[in-house]
Amino acid sequence: MSARIIQGAEELKSLVGQKLGTSDWWDITQDRVDMFAKATGDDQWIHCDPVRAAAEGPYGTTVAHGFLTLSLCIAMTQSAFRVEGVKMIINYGLNRVRFPSPVKVGSRIRLNSELLELRSAAEGMQGVFKHTFEVKGESRPACVMESVLRLFF
Repeated sequence: MSARIIQGAEELKSLVGQKLGTSDWWDITQDRVDMFAKATGDDQWIHCDPVRAAAEGPYGTTVAHGFLTLSLCIAMTQSAFRVEGVKMIINYGLNRVRFPSPVKVGSRIRLNSELLELRSAAEGMQGVFKHTFEVKGESRPACVMESVLRLFF
């Protein structure tokens, strides 16, 4: 799937309240989960011990960290949409994050993005984006979040 190209600030303004794009599917592997655990120091068995997770865990397998899913947002967004003419984008924060269901190791996820709000801000624009992480074959999303970005044109 190729990313939707949004032609600058004016087109972006016209898209408030609309879906911006859907990312490619991403594989959630045990190796990815283990690397995240090593980087963050969160090596809880439900993420990193497949044998114990299968025997004792509620999901029958290991699951990705919620913050791993969240951290994939930027890369996944780039395969969903791009805004031409942006010199720089700064992560300004998050308004709301929820993890309604787990991401089991071996599953595939993708990101659906929409623009909730866009306004002028110091030297650029500030946008509020809703991102929903879908798990292939599951009815409930893995994560729903609102990110706040500063875009400099």
